[in-house]
Amino acid sequence: MNKRFFLPQLFSICIALISFEGLGQDTINYERPSRDSTISSHSPSIKGNIGVYDENYYKLRHVNRALGETPSEVNLQTPQATLENFILNSRNKEFNKAAYSLNLNLLPSSVSKKQVEKLARKLFMVINQNINLNWDELSDRPDGQTDEAMQGNKALIGKSRRSLEFGKLEIKDRDISLRLQRVKYGNESPYWLISANTVENIDALYAVYGPSNIGEIIPNWGWQSTIFEIPIWKAIGSLVSFIISFLLGWLILFLLRRVFSNSRHKWISGISFRLAFPAGLAVGILCFYFLLVNYISFNGFFANSFHTILLIASVGATTWFIMRFIDSFMRYLVKHRTGNIAGENSLKSRRRLTHLSVARRVFIFLIFVIGIAIILSQFESFVQVGISLFASAGVATIIIGIAAQSTLGNIIAGIQIAVTKPVQIGDNVIMNDNWGYVEDIGFVYMIVRTWDQRRLVVPLKRVISETFENWSMINSRQVRPIYLYADYRIEVQKVRDKFEDLLRNSNTWDKKKAPTVQVVEITEKTMKLSAYCSAKDPLTAWDLQCELREKLIAYIGELEDGLYLAKTRNTLDKTLEK
Repeated sequence: MNKRFFLPQLFSICIALISFEGLGQDTINYERPSRDSTISSHSPSIKGNIGVYDENYYKLRHVNRALGETPSEVNLQTPQATLENFILNSRNKEFNKAAYSLNLNLLPSSVSKKQVEKLARKLFMVINQNINLNWDELSDRPDGQTDEAMQGNKALIGKSRRSLEFGKLEIKDRDISLRLQRVKYGNESPYWLISANTVENIDALYAVYGPSNIGEIIPNWGWQSTIFEIPIWKAIGSLVSFIISFLLGWLILFLLRRVFSNSRHKWISGISFRLAFPAGLAVGILCFYFLLVNYISFNGFFANSFHTILLIASVGATTWFIMRFIDSFMRYLVKHRTGNIAGENSLKSRRRLTHLSVARRVFIFLIFVIGIAIILSQFESFVQVGISLFASAGVATIIIGIAAQSTLGNIIAGIQIAVTKPVQIGDNVIMNDNWGYVEDIGFVYMIVRTWDQRRLVVPLKRVISETFENWSMINSRQVRPIYLYADYRIEVQKVRDKFEDLLRNSNTWDKKKAPTVQVVEITEKTMKLSAYCSAKDPLTAWDLQCELREKLIAYIGELEDGLYLAKTRNTLDKTLEK
């Protein structure tokens, strides 16, 4: 597949599926009310409506004069029933019945029934688009209690509830709580209404959270004509939004791959190609989300879920872009700012490379966790789980600690390695009798590349807790011994002179260690000689060691036709039998 068309195809498939799900749920195709205040701010409100205090309900002196007596088919006996009456009748466009779920007692006495129906329509649009109603947690008992004896830290056992919150929205840095209240009027049995304070804030909430302003200029036929029960102007607007988002994403892709890749700044040209795809996808989805939420404003039963899906896609794409940016930028620094890690004076380069490697993984991990947290926060169930975990932090910490002991131990060991620096990327080490280079240090393990191109995967806890050899910890220079076995009669000074001559004629000897040949052991059959050579790094020292060993053995073999080579001696009995 041509990579040039991969982003458009993937973007088209994802957005088309998401938009189809969202469009299919937009069942509200009637003309929406304007953002103008329904109730005049100069109208006097009713005072002193609350009667004598009662812990089980609010006593009212009068209730909903603008609506008259509540019809018998309207059920307001429980919190769930009151909200069902409001939502179901609003979906059926019977706002005259839905309005009976409202407590109008903080509105002016001059409010009309038509104005009340308009308020009901506004509140329904705000709830439908912005509030996730949790029907399972909404009590269906007249006293407002839940069926569970205990529910988290907010348990109310054996006591009626007279106020329940079913949503919360923010306006200008203050929270507006949407509540149901249990009220009692005269000799009637207590029943539930959407609180008077909530009703009083409907106009303010609708001005902020209502459908987009663009809907106000759409003619009636744009609302009444539908495609699959969707107002035709929203279908066309969604298509236009998709095209704009697609073109913007493609433009970002083109700029990063064609324009910025030729930048005079190396770090820009170096990372632009890797950022092109995630940047185009993130910008395209964010643009589509912004246009649909702020200008198209889908409503309906699944409108809030639809917006959540788009938000999750936006957060996911943005998180991917940030992770890719950090990864690309860190890789650029590793490639262009660390220098040669195999040189004689490479300690600073290896230390910088190790810090960048650890920092890259830590930052990517943190961005990933933050992105996942933002996504999960869109689901109320995960939020409640998080709150419960915090409430029982001690138990949760013990359980998580036991379950993830090995992983957490390796992660902590990785942080210790970054701070204490017992080993760094590029170091020559011997692990489990295997010699090699530290190729990478990850979150939980270290990779050692052996001389024969094998890879050893070493858990970081072992690096911290077990002994190993690091030949590059201070510097990479190394002294290596050459062991030879020769006959007792050999002149050691001749070997010493030859060794010195060989070293002085070698280009790899670093001249840090003077030529030295010593007799280190005498056995029953041979004499053991040890010659010492030094070089700038372990690999060079190894090659020099092998070269000198070979030449010294050849030299000893040439002395008097190999007379001084190590020999096996046998004792002969010359006694003749008679």
